[in-house]
Parts: sequence; structure tokens; C-alpha cells
Amino acid sequence: MNIQTLSKKDFSYDCSIPDWLQQCMEISGNLVKSDTSPATNGDLIVRAFEFAYQLHQGQYRKSGEPYINHPIAVAGLLRYLGGDSAMVAAGFLHDIIEDTEVTPEEIEQHFGAEVRHLVEGVTKLSKFNFSNTTERQAENFRRMFLAMAKDIRVIVVKLADRLHNMRTLDFLPEHKQRSIALETREIFAPLANRLGIGRLKWELEDLSFKYLEPEAYKNIKELVSDRRAFREEKLAQLAQVLRDRLEKAGIKCYEVSGRPKHLYGIYKKMNQRQKQFHEIYDIAALRVIVETNEECYRTLAIVHDAFRPIPGRFKDYIGLPKPNRYQSLHTGVIGNTGRSVEIQIRTVEMHHIAEYGIAAHWKYKEKGNSNLGEVTGMDDKFTWLRQLLEWQSDLKDATEYLESVKSNLEFDDVYVFTPEGDVIALTHGATPVDFAYRIHSEVGNHCKGAKVNERIVTLDTPLKNGDIVEILTQKNIRPSLDWLNFVKTNTAKNRIRQWYKRSHRDENIARGRELLEKEMGKNGFESLLKSERMLSVSKRCNYHNVDDLLAALGYGEITLNLVVNRLRDVLKSQSQIQAVSQEFTTTSLQVPNLPTYSQLPSSSPSNSPIMGVEGLLYHIAGCCNPIPGEPIIGIVTRTKGISIHQQGCSNTITVEGERFVPLSWNPNYQPGGRPQTYGVNICIEVLDRVGVLNDILSRLKDNNINVCSAQVKTFPDAPALIELGIEICDREQFERTCAQIKNISDVLTLRRINSK
Repeated sequence: MNIQTLSKKDFSYDCSIPDWLQQCMEISGNLVKSDTSPATNGDLIVRAFEFAYQLHQGQYRKSGEPYINHPIAVAGLLRYLGGDSAMVAAGFLHDIIEDTEVTPEEIEQHFGAEVRHLVEGVTKLSKFNFSNTTERQAENFRRMFLAMAKDIRVIVVKLADRLHNMRTLDFLPEHKQRSIALETREIFAPLANRLGIGRLKWELEDLSFKYLEPEAYKNIKELVSDRRAFREEKLAQLAQVLRDRLEKAGIKCYEVSGRPKHLYGIYKKMNQRQKQFHEIYDIAALRVIVETNEECYRTLAIVHDAFRPIPGRFKDYIGLPKPNRYQSLHTGVIGNTGRSVEIQIRTVEMHHIAEYGIAAHWKYKEKGNSNLGEVTGMDDKFTWLRQLLEWQSDLKDATEYLESVKSNLEFDDVYVFTPEGDVIALTHGATPVDFAYRIHSEVGNHCKGAKVNERIVTLDTPLKNGDIVEILTQKNIRPSLDWLNFVKTNTAKNRIRQWYKRSHRDENIARGRELLEKEMGKNGFESLLKSERMLSVSKRCNYHNVDDLLAALGYGEITLNLVVNRLRDVLKSQSQIQAVSQEFTTTSLQVPNLPTYSQLPSSSPSNSPIMGVEGLLYHIAGCCNPIPGEPIIGIVTRTKGISIHQQGCSNTITVEGERFVPLSWNPNYQPGGRPQTYGVNICIEVLDRVGVLNDILSRLKDNNINVCSAQVKTFPDAPALIELGIEICDREQFERTCAQIKNISDVLTLRRINSK
């Protein structure tokens, strides 16, 4: 069925077709007619349109227009970018999973696995619960990048969706406008740039500029408009001079035209150079499109012969393309008005790539190919994407992950060479250590020095374009934590952190095993380490598992004598308990006649946080600092009333049974005013780098946790220890906060410690 033949009877779910729908149908029909490629599946596009229309019927955008207008616009943008039928169909269906009850399985059933993957890749996690907006945003991007790795077309669909949303942002509240615009500028515009889709990148940046700096946007827009006629006239004169010269030289010229720089580009240039608008001369560029690479360089000679070149303003992106495959010759000259003009020289193919980026691979090269989304043969162009995927597991913390994404999407703008002549692209300000880790992880891990242009330099020396870099390695050399303070690339930072997390911990575990084995003897040592008794010792020393205990023993955080005494206590207590009763195990309180929770009172007045101590003097024991949500027990003392401990606290082992008081936290307790908090002490082992303490304090602040005390211990070329006293409301808040701190990439271990 052709979409042009649709009539009222075809839309049985609606008795009339409004004017806006008629226009949508015409646009959809044009999508099918505009491409006669055998790869175009008109039936798929038509069915996707009909399906989307049915499901979005009765839904409206904030502007008041029918929601179906948005999928139609997105599908049109994808067709404009050269998208195939699956992409256009995904454009129609991209909001179906999020906004309706349709499942991914149903989409696959109706439109195939290819369309399902594209739709799922751009679907937000709106139906899942997250503790904050940052976590939701990070997880959405993790899913999107994972889908991109399987099919790069996912991000093109998402970019088309975002562009139309930005075009219609006026109808949202101001705070949402700014939030969406900021995300667009920091993530989606750089993504478009990475993929080389210049047309989308410029418009996304300008639209973000409009909402983030409205006054500056309005001012620059007016300034550009005021002199447009004069500028266009002068550019036309310049273009005619070049046409005449090229024709005389026998060079076929497809186009010589002026192109104004986009508004945000002018704004950035003004800020970077600290200049006023009238001091920025190159707010427009002249583009020359010829047939071959050779003619590009011949044209460059003609341009420099006709106009005076400006020193330092020539860039050869043909010989050294940008990471997004952009190629062109750029040169700055003094034009016939006495002002500087940028002239760009490229071939037709280069121009298509500059405008459409990765989409040019489909629109002009691969029609009829069913594997349009694959990046086979172009993997070197997507190193940045592979790095983002590596961080899916390396960077668990949402805030740190988003910062790494934003940083990695910025363009690599320093090109250096290996001694063999291979080109390596690095971030501006990158050092020889960044270069070493870009070559290989082992080169970075064993880097002892570097030569730049055959001269020895320090490892923190910033590299410049054209530098020839040689890394000096040594087998017994290892990374230094000081490198984290000057490396610029996230690749280098993550490799250094991984090395310390892996090798430093392994060394400490081995050292701890050796110390304990000498004390306990080899006979039965391995079985002892794997036993429940050793795990119990670890818990009593406030470590989650035996490896954590051995690592702490290895780097001296706890003493061998303490571990051995704890082990003897466990063995002794188990023997005593087994002699009294076989009903109690090492996972219980390990004392006879201990009341269970079924024996506790079922209700209690709501004015006390603890049930069972009403009207009695009590205090929280400093040896274990129990918090709401943890099992507790009371012990009657001689002078301080009832001492409240965690069940299983080592200090309760030798207490006589008649001194125990059954207690529990009161779930109905509602303190007046400020919430009740309880002191907890934690010890965090971290890689010693600038800002790590601030990162930890930020996570505590995000969870509204007050810090009562802080102490930092540093050691030469070794991890640092941070001890914090914090105020916690309950166990759920404590565990959630600890999980967030552990996700920080520089955190090695975190454990709870006793009060001092």
C-alpha cells in the first residue's frame, strides 16, 4: 500500500483527517518517493507511520500540536541525512516504548529486530527508579553508547530527535529549557561533531546558545544581521576573483560560495581571544569545491598568489584529517577589503563528509548495503567510542562517568608522531605519559622517561603539534600516583588507577598471607583462609571479606597480633557455644539464652528511638556504633545504664546471659525538628591524587550527611587513608552512601571502624 493512497477508510480509528495529518501524510509519502534505491523499503516506512499515528493519537505536545508531528519531523531529518528505511521507521517509532504500553518484543514482531534495536537504543529509562537525576542521566548514556557500539545509527536517530526537540523548546518552563540546552551543548553537539555531522552540530550549538546565554545570543545575532549585506557583497567579489583565476588555470570548480560562521562559533572566538565583535574579522568563510586532491593544492597556490596569506593561519586537514574524518585545506588571507578571510578548499566527497559526517558513508557510498550501522573498516575513527564503553565498568560513579564522557567528546587537537612516523591524536595539554598509555597500557606502566624531538624531557611536559615522541621503558618501573596530577587523557588516568587497584592490592594480599602463614604455620593454612571462622574474623575486624583483611594486614593498617587474637577469640567462643547448646551457630550472637526477635515487644511508645529502654538510662556503644536497621542488643552496665551494641559485637561474647536486654529500633519513632542521627566512623583507602577528598565529601553532601571529623594519612608513593566521622540516619542511607563512595574510581577500599 502506498501512503499517497491512504483515505479516511484506511484510518478506521478516526472518522476525519485534519489538515495537519494530511501534511504529515504528504511528508511521509515524500520520504518514500525521494529515494529509489533498492534498499528503501517503502512498506516498512508506511507501516511505521500508521503504527505511530495510532498509538500517539490523543497525545499532544506542550505547544498544543498533535504529538505525531514530532515523529514525522524526526523521520524527515533522518531521510535528509540519508538514513535507510530502518532508520526512518525508527524515527516514527522512537517514542513508542517510552510513551505507550508497547513492548520491544511487539516492535520486533511488527518491524523486525533491526528497528527494535534502534528504538531501544534511544529510549530513556523513564520507567525505572533512580536515587537522583545524575544517576538516571548517566545510565541513559551508558545504554545509548552500548547500543551505538552495536549500531552507530542509534546516535544519528537520537541526534535527529534532539534537534527537533531543541527547535520546539520555547514551550517548556525556563528551568527545563536550560537543563536540556546544557545537556545538548555538553553531550549531543560534541557527539554530532565526533561523527562529523556539521549541519546538526552547528544548529544544536546555536539553539543551546539561545537558551543558555539569551542576551549574548540576541546581541551577536543583531550584530551579524547589521553587516550581512555588506559582507555578502564583499565575499561575492572575492568569489568572482577566484572563479576567474581557477577557470584560467583550467581547474574545474563546482562551487565558490560564502558561508557565515554560526553564532556560537563567533561567541566562543570572542571569549577565547578576549575581543569585541568588530575585532573578529573572520566571521565568514569562503568555500571552494573542486574535483581532486591535487586540484585542492593547486587551488591553494592560486589563492596565495591572488591574496596575501596570513602567517600561521594555514591548516592541512587533507594530509592530516580530523578524528571525525573531516578533510579540507584552511587558509587565512587578507581579502580585497583589507580584512582577513578564511578560505576552505575541498573536494565534493570531502564536502559531503563535512556536512553529513558518518551519514555520508550511507548517503553517498553504501546505498543497498544492509549493514549500514556497522563501523567495520573505520574502527580507528571510533577509538573514543571504545573508550566510553571501557568506562562502563571502570567508572561506576555517575558524576565521574558523565564528566569523563564530556571530556572525551572534546576534540583531540594535538597531533604528535611516533619515531616510526605514525600519527597519534591527543587532548590539548597531553604529556608523554598520555602518549605512552595511548600506545599501550604496558608501555605506560613501565614508562621511566621520554624523548621529544630527540631531547630528554620531564614526563609532565605538554606536547605540541608535530612533536616526535619516544618513550623510554624499564621492566621494573611502575606507575607513580603523582602522574594523576598532570595527565590529561581519561585513558591514562584510568590505566594508572587500574594498575594500582590491581597490582597494589595483589601485593598487599600476598604480604598479608605471608605474615599470617608464618604465625599460624603451613599445616591447614589454606583451608583456614577459606573457612567461615576466617570470614568471621574479617567481619569482627570490620572488613567485608578475607582478601580485604589480608590486604589491610599487608600494608600495615591492622597488626598481626590483632588478627591472631581475633581468630583465637572466634575459636574459643565457638567451643564454648558448642559445649552449651548445638542450637546456636557462629552467625548468631554466640551467647546462651539470647532472646530472639519473636520475644521482643510488638509495640512501644513512639517518643523513643529504641524499643525496650523506655524510662531507662542508655547509651550507644562506641565499639560498634549501631545504627537503625541493624540488629541490636542491650547490656546492663554498673554505672552507665544500658549499653546498646550490634548483635554479634565482639565485646558481647564474654557477657553473662542475665545482663542482656532484648531491644529493637522503633520504626514509628518521629523526632521533632532535625532528624535523629548516629555517629559512624569509616576508613577509606584511596589513590593519593589532588581532589579525591573533595570527591568523597561531595558524595556525602549529596546524601545530606554531616561530617564531624576528618583525618588524612599519606605515605610516600602509596595509597592514602582517609578517616571520617559522619552522622547517619539509618543503615539504608549508610549503605547507599558507601556504595556511591566505592564507585569513585580512586577509592580502593572502604570499611567501618570503631570510635576512638
